[in-house]
Amino acid sequence: MSYTVIIPARYGSSRLPGKPLADIAGKPMVVHVYERCLQSQAQAVWVATDDERIKAAVEAHGGQAILTCSDHPTGTDRLQEVASLLGLEEHHVVVNVQGDEPLIPPQVVDQVAANLLEQPQFDMATLCEAITDWAQVWDPNAVKAVFAENGRALYFSRAPIPWQRDDFQAQAPTTGAAPTEQYWRHIGIYGYRVSLLNSYVTWPQVPLEAAEALEQLRALYYGAAIHIAPACAKVPAGVDTPKDLAVIRELLGETQ
Repeated sequence: MSYTVIIPARYGSSRLPGKPLADIAGKPMVVHVYERCLQSQAQAVWVATDDERIKAAVEAHGGQAILTCSDHPTGTDRLQEVASLLGLEEHHVVVNVQGDEPLIPPQVVDQVAANLLEQPQFDMATLCEAITDWAQVWDPNAVKAVFAENGRALYFSRAPIPWQRDDFQAQAPTTGAAPTEQYWRHIGIYGYRVSLLNSYVTWPQVPLEAAEALEQLRALYYGAAIHIAPACAKVPAGVDTPKDLAVIRELLGETQ
């Protein structure tokens, strides 16, 4: 498939400084992500970073990395800069894979790219998975999505959506199994047309985006069509905390 993967990797992290360079089974975390993406059908994979140390680490393992500005307000702005530096054409598809997901399945990278490449009426594409327990429905860190029959995203929220008017009137359930295929958790992998990236960086932040702290709401607000589909494979959690890192180290230490 004709698309490019870009992996944003900032050195700064409030909970885990230097996260992209954290050692996992003898390699920096961002290199694990890069190698996973190389197993996809992407024609090129790049790490986009604001730090020379990350660039050097990726290149030391045979990867491609590109330096970007350090003051981008969003990750989408960083992607647009890379697309511009690489001279990618407006119709080209870019897939954003987070640099803290060393277990990302290559097939879901291909899936989000294919969903966008095969449907020209959409400007972006992303994925979701069914929420099966009430605790995650109420967890603001689990972003919920609602979408139409044709896969067009209608809204994303940290709140429980849809809101069950009658069932939640008295006491909303917080434990146990949630209704099957009624709640969907958004998975933070995106495909973009370069034309959308070029438009996005010209749009000011909107109240919905600021309130929910979700960049994709800016795209919805300005009329972009976002395709969303259930992921074809389970996407393991990324690394946000030292505890997450310990879990990933154990998993990859067992399999490599």
